[in-house]
Amino acid sequence: MLKGIFLEVKKKFETAMGILRKEKITIAPEDPAAVEQYAKVMQTVREKADLFSESQRIKYTIDTRTQDIPDVRSYLLAVKEIRVKRGLTDELGAETMMIDALNKVEKELNKPLLRNDKKGMDLLKAEFDKVNQKLGIRREDLPKLEQQLELKLAKAQLEELKKDALEAMETQKKREEFKDEEMPDVKSLDIRNFL
Repeated sequence: MLKGIFLEVKKKFETAMGILRKEKITIAPEDPAAVEQYAKVMQTVREKADLFSESQRIKYTIDTRTQDIPDVRSYLLAVKEIRVKRGLTDELGAETMMIDALNKVEKELNKPLLRNDKKGMDLLKAEFDKVNQKLGIRREDLPKLEQQLELKLAKAQLEELKKDALEAMETQKKREEFKDEEMPDVKSLDIRNFL
């Protein structure tokens, strides 16, 4: 079993490296075109190597960690904990509104809401639709929101790459044999040469 897992991971790694060896990545987080190109490359890597996107990874984490939770309140608290651990901020205050919606439904039902209670869950979904409407979130906008998340992540990853490259060049410059060398612009580096 372990050998099978290792071979699967090795195959995914080799697929990803094969794509990264061919694609030009410009380390310029301040340039929207470079960020978009990097996001496209990473999307290709995920698709070809069968890897999760960030939103798919979050959904998988939520699904696996909450599958045995019977009641909605504990489920929402577990989702909040996952969000906090992943560093995702609730800038809109959606979680508070969702708990308020749950309180309203539980008050109406006069009992805690269980996830397998179809009638109760339908009531809660209707309340959640109202919350989404207040927040200006429509189901048809979700792909666009996911794309914005991917671009935000791509920019953050490019910023990290740039920081690492600058640190590595600073370290090299301190060495005697490189002290007279001029540091190149990070944008001019071709990652393919280092893979």
